[in-house]
Amino acid sequence: MANLTLIQAVNRGLHDAMAEDGDVVVFGEDVARKGGVFLATDGLLDTYGKERVFDTPLSECGIVGTAIGMAMYGLKPVPEIQFADFIFPAFDQIVSEAAKMRYRSAGQYTVPMVIRTPSGGGIKGGHYHSQSPEAYFCHTPGLKVVMPSTPYDAKGLLQAAIDDPDPVIFFEPKALYRSVKEEVPEGQYSVPIGTVRHVRSGSDCTLLAYGAMVRICEEAAEQLQTEGISCEIVDLRTLAPLDEEAVLDAVKKTGRCVVVYEAPRSCGFGAELSALIAERAIEYLEAPIYRVAGFDTPFPYALEHYYMPNAQRVALAVRKACAY
Repeated sequence: MANLTLIQAVNRGLHDAMAEDGDVVVFGEDVARKGGVFLATDGLLDTYGKERVFDTPLSECGIVGTAIGMAMYGLKPVPEIQFADFIFPAFDQIVSEAAKMRYRSAGQYTVPMVIRTPSGGGIKGGHYHSQSPEAYFCHTPGLKVVMPSTPYDAKGLLQAAIDDPDPVIFFEPKALYRSVKEEVPEGQYSVPIGTVRHVRSGSDCTLLAYGAMVRICEEAAEQLQTEGISCEIVDLRTLAPLDEEAVLDAVKKTGRCVVVYEAPRSCGFGAELSALIAERAIEYLEAPIYRVAGFDTPFPYALEHYYMPNAQRVALAVRKACAY
C-alpha cells in the first residue's frame, strides 16, 4: 500500500497498465517530455520510450481521431485532453465515430480507448479551464463516462476503463488532484465500472454526487449532523452506465434527495437523476428533489467561490427537504 494523492494514483495506474500490457499507449499535448500539465504522465516517457509515450500537436480532433484508428487496429490508446474545456474540437470524432463504431460495424469493430481529461473548477482557471461537460457525453449512447473522487477509485477505475472494450471518457476532478490522500494498493486492481460507492449511511436525506462534489457533501453532512440531521451520501463514480438500482435504493431509504453537481444547473446530469427518481421512486418521496449546482452562466474567474457549490448551499437544500 502507498499513501497517494489522486494525481499520483492516476500516474501509478498508467505505469502499471503500461508495464502489464504492451498495447497500452499514452499521448497528448505535453504528456511526454513535460509529463503533462499536472504531471499525470510523469516518468512514462523515460520508462516506456517514445514509441508508446509521445507528444502531439495542439489538435484535439487529431489526437482523438488517431486514438480511434489505433484502437481499431488493436492497440489500447489512452490519449489525454489537457483540459476538459478543450475536448470540444474532438466532439465529432468522439460522438460520431468512437461511440458508434461498435453499432455501425455490427460488432465487428470496437474502440477500446480511454480519453483522460482534467475536469471542473477549484483552481481558479476561469471559463476556459474549469468546465464540467460530462452531460454532453452521458447523452451519447456507446460511451462510458467515469469520474472518481478518491485516489483508490481513480487507479481502480482507470484500470477498468483501460480493460473495457468500448470508449471511456475518464474525467479527473482537478480540484482533488492534490487535496486528498489515501492508501492505494500497489500493482493492478480494478474498480468495476457501473457501481456506486456508499460514502456515508444516513436516515433523513440522500445526497447524490460525483467528483469534487462528494467532499462538499461530506462537509455538509458533518455540519448537519450537529443539527440532528442524518445524511446518506452516494458517490456515483460512473455516470454512464449508471448504477440505477443503488441510487433508487438510497433514495427510498431516506425519502428525500439532494443532487449535487458543479456543472450548470439546467440540463445537467442532476436533471437525469431527478427524472429517474421521479419516474421510479416517487411514492417513496417525502419532499421534492432539490438540485445544488453551478449557475447557468459561463464559469467565472473572479467569482469562482460563489459559482461552485459549497457545504453551506448543500446544507440549506437538505434543511429545506427535511422541513418540507
